[in-house]
Amino acid sequence: MTDEAGDRRQEDSENRGAKPPKAVVRPTNWQEPVILLMLRQWNSYGYEMMERMAEFGLEAMNPATLYRSLRNMEKNGVVKSTWETSEGGPARRVYSITNFGEAYLDFWARSLEQYQRNVDTFFRLYTGSSQQRAGEKKSE
Repeated sequence: MTDEAGDRRQEDSENRGAKPPKAVVRPTNWQEPVILLMLRQWNSYGYEMMERMAEFGLEAMNPATLYRSLRNMEKNGVVKSTWETSEGGPARRVYSITNFGEAYLDFWARSLEQYQRNVDTFFRLYTGSSQQRAGEKKSE
């Protein structure tokens, strides 16, 4: 026969001082739908997109990461780019969303709607459980 109280004490002592893992608060690969959404609003170049990423919680982005993502997205056919030249500065690559990119953005939007429903359910259960536990303690 096992001593349940002893098992719990041992588990508590093993977990003492343990820190919970850092939670990821956005879907993985979040950068792609954000880029597509920005490009749907207007054509843009990399530096401008990096500045706007903060609106979506991507403020600490490495420029190389963004440009690598843009190249991969262009290779996959969701964005396209052209060189824009101006008299006042160097040529720069301007990105725009393709029809396939629009369809991919729609897919992301539907997926995020499901993700939002899951998060809403989580909080509904979380806040309901917290209220229920508080009510149970009062009645004890």
